Amino acid sequence: MAQFGDAKGEYRGTTVRDDAQLAAWLAKRPTEAPLEPDLPIIDPHHHFWDSPHRGHYLLPELLADIGGGHNIVSTVFLECRAMYRKDGPREMAPLGEVEFVVGLAAQAASGNYGPCRVAEGIVAGGDLTVGSKVRELFEAQIVAAGGRMRGMRHGVAWDEHESVSKYASRTVPLHQVMDPKFREGFAQLAPLGMSFESWQYHPQLPDAIDLARSFPDTTIILNHVGGVLGVGPYAGRRQEELARWKKDINELAKCPNVYCKLGGIGMVSFGFDFHERDVPPSSEDLAAAWRIYVEPCIEAFGVDRCMFESNFPPDKQSGGYTELWNAFKRITAKASADEKRALYSGTAAKVYRLEVP
Repeated sequence: MAQFGDAKGEYRGTTVRDDAQLAAWLAKRPTEAPLEPDLPIIDPHHHFWDSPHRGHYLLPELLADIGGGHNIVSTVFLECRAMYRKDGPREMAPLGEVEFVVGLAAQAASGNYGPCRVAEGIVAGGDLTVGSKVRELFEAQIVAAGGRMRGMRHGVAWDEHESVSKYASRTVPLHQVMDPKFREGFAQLAPLGMSFESWQYHPQLPDAIDLARSFPDTTIILNHVGGVLGVGPYAGRRQEELARWKKDINELAKCPNVYCKLGGIGMVSFGFDFHERDVPPSSEDLAAAWRIYVEPCIEAFGVDRCMFESNFPPDKQSGGYTELWNAFKRITAKASADEKRALYSGTAAKVYRLEVP
């Protein structure tokens, strides 16, 4: 039932600086000019929240980030346990988050804040361990979303090592996706036209493989290149863990119902030191570090099953929004125009049923 607690502690361990400290840190490096500024981008993974525990990231903050010059045409909101309902049945609390995001999306849809279709798609939260009863929540979320509902995420990122637990966004049993009740809830997704966001750490990828094979008719989107850990007992073992991760990524890619999000590598749980530097990294720095995870995913899944993501604001701990997309563009500098179209907008438009740029 950890899915329905106080949002306090969500993304704990990924926040090194508060909002003011982060702004001051990012200001130490002048914002780069955007590379390939005309390339249409759908950002298929960002959050909104406003709390004393996680800070403040609403429409003005997102618009300020995407205002750096990249051609962000549309976005998808991902659940983060923001604005859950205080009253009413506990299992219906995530409905409040959808209502909250629809309000921000309506602001953007007015056209008063620029052309970007913010939260054109919404991926909501919920607790699959309540079994088939979760369908009641999904149906209410679909109505509340007003045509924006696309899928759900029940995060299971967890590790048995105590030194890693502070980086987890919630506490769950280690093999929760194998639980029959979880799968009973999972089975409600496809009949409603909803996809599933698979957010786990890389040692849990075998469970994700089993889930994908067991539900071949459900679209699954792998979050954050599989959630690589580089902290705790995984620190200093990047090459050893890279081999283990590649093996599981290649196996997961054999499941045609699985797509892969390229991003989230800016979270401190990946074990890079960018957040510890006095001056934020350049896009060259980010590209050099992140390439080892981006390129194997593209090779395994293909461009038509991969999409770049910002994962903002968590990834903001490692650098600015403009630099993040510049880093991705540096990694794909040799890709063809068709390949870039798929990676930056086409795959996301297909998976989330969004307007094609």
